[in-house]
Amino acid sequence: MPTMKGVVILGDRRLEIREFAVPEPGQGQVLVRMKASSLCGSDLRAIYRRPPPPPLKPGEWRPEAYGGVIAGHEPCGIIEKAGPGVARFKPGDRVVMYHIVGCGLCHHCRRGWMINCSSQSRRAYGWQRDGGHAEFLLAEERSLVALPDALTYVDGAMIACGFGTAYAACERVGVSGNDTVLITGLGPVGLGAAMLCKAMGARVIGTELIEARIAVARKLGLDLIVKPGESALRAVMDATGGQGCEVTYDCSGNPHARHFCLEAARDWGRVVFVGEGNTVTFEPSPLLLHKQLTLHGSWVCSLGQMEALAERLVRWHIHPEDIVTHRFVLEQAKEAYELFDTGKTGKVAIVWDRSD
Repeated sequence: MPTMKGVVILGDRRLEIREFAVPEPGQGQVLVRMKASSLCGSDLRAIYRRPPPPPLKPGEWRPEAYGGVIAGHEPCGIIEKAGPGVARFKPGDRVVMYHIVGCGLCHHCRRGWMINCSSQSRRAYGWQRDGGHAEFLLAEERSLVALPDALTYVDGAMIACGFGTAYAACERVGVSGNDTVLITGLGPVGLGAAMLCKAMGARVIGTELIEARIAVARKLGLDLIVKPGESALRAVMDATGGQGCEVTYDCSGNPHARHFCLEAARDWGRVVFVGEGNTVTFEPSPLLLHKQLTLHGSWVCSLGQMEALAERLVRWHIHPEDIVTHRFVLEQAKEAYELFDTGKTGKVAIVWDRSD
């Protein structure tokens, strides 16, 4: 039986490269030869940094990541083989995988929001089923999105989660050329949001402390970059004629950044929280009610939004890989995660061909 190498994240900042059997596609499935698999901050937070979870008992299911599977939920590649019943895609097609396969029957799944599926059959690539940090990935045809020829495989991997998350939040608050948008946290999602907001015609202000990420943001042409601190609010107000921003968009999950989004929002503005973790405490009357703000939460994206994003990236001449600062091959997965864990990078990707 042919075998392949795959990365398993063990927790406590440890991982291993193990040998796995190359899977055979079943009904409605395809075998995808991986070309790019980018790293996501959710994996750092939920698997890589945490203590190892207890082993699963026979038949047990848990909604959280529980390890033991091949890591990576931002996969992109080319179909190697199609199983019986595959109707739309064929070998040789370039594809992105929506990173969760839901039950397909609940209200959320039928709307393309598998992220919200609560069925015990729900499986996320790299969390509850084998993901993209391997030479091959077994995927359900219904989770596939066609990758346009104008986009690279690294572009496609980033559509699968990071850029999809940024795009869904832009759609949620209706970003347009009428807006000045404040983005707090210029990590991979924040940088992606900045690129998309600029393409939608908005003026973009970003806040960030880490110089490496500020350098990437400058290359993307943000209109203003402000370091968090006592003078940050004044800088934003000065840049907006004392009015504040029509849209404020937190990608950091930091309590101070979330509070800052409420402070810096213009009256009748829209605020969206995207960054995971932590808490926030604020006085609703002066910061939310009296300013007539609309506060949104946005979590990942739908399958339909991923398809729309792939099309619009081509139309807007945007390449998500522009925020990739480091590329590694599979055998360098340990170094890739250690570097990404420092928080001093843009996006980090595992690739199988340095030219991809």
